[in-house]
Amino acid sequence: MQTVHTLDPLRSAVEQLRGAGPVALVPTMGALHEGHLTLVREARRHARSVVVSIFVNPLQFGVNEDLDAYPRQLERDSRLLEGEGVDLLWAPTVEAMYPAGFASNIAVAGVSEGLCGAARPGHFDGVATVVCKLFNQVMPDVALFGEKDWQQLAVIRRMARDLDLTRPAADAILGVETVREADGLAMSSRNAYLGAQDRAAAVALPRAMRSAIAAIESGADVPWALARLEAEIVAGGFLSVDYGQLRDADNLEVLGTRSTRPMRLLVAARIGPARLIDNMAVAPARP
Repeated sequence: MQTVHTLDPLRSAVEQLRGAGPVALVPTMGALHEGHLTLVREARRHARSVVVSIFVNPLQFGVNEDLDAYPRQLERDSRLLEGEGVDLLWAPTVEAMYPAGFASNIAVAGVSEGLCGAARPGHFDGVATVVCKLFNQVMPDVALFGEKDWQQLAVIRRMARDLDLTRPAADAILGVETVREADGLAMSSRNAYLGAQDRAAAVALPRAMRSAIAAIESGADVPWALARLEAEIVAGGFLSVDYGQLRDADNLEVLGTRSTRPMRLLVAARIGPARLIDNMAVAPARP
């Protein structure tokens, strides 16, 4: 596996890889876990070569968020990626990604609003900006993201459509199903922040979500099901619930009743020092 930290060597390396066939990109912020490695394995199914980026993006962290504390484990992550047969690791410095005088910003309206966009102002601008740069730097034929951050996936796809990106085109931005621990908790780098007691309690989040989905799919009133969802999460040991909402899976429109279109139940809740997010599919109603 080749590792590069600056743009010129990246472009030379990608050009060589592209000569052998399609290239897939898996963007990450490092602190890799089985969820990331699942993305890498899925990428191999769609392309001849796999490029993984590791960059802790300062633009997507707000004031008093965990930028400085975010785990940076490049040597460990490199070993994991090499074990998965990754062809190229793109690990730019902040100076390489945002050189002196950098002054551009990409804002994606609509899908970036509400949910985590409300709790973290400017977060999705930072995500859209860095992902657009990664796409332009690597020019992958396909890019893969975990479905755990469903809003992020919607923002990136919307950006690709609106800016007429072709490498990758919006339809080549693939979501990969959330990888979960044995007890159902979605894998996340932030799970490492949890002590043993909080980690044991965290299972209340996916458990309450599955209960709410069963109620909605059985015909329960949606506001009632969401209120019960929040109560169950807090009763399970969480400090608070930032949001628990039923939304259209594509445009993220808020839904007060069960729709005939694909839907997602999206939740963010705080436990101990961590803010955990999750989402699950809700079966549409019959027309």
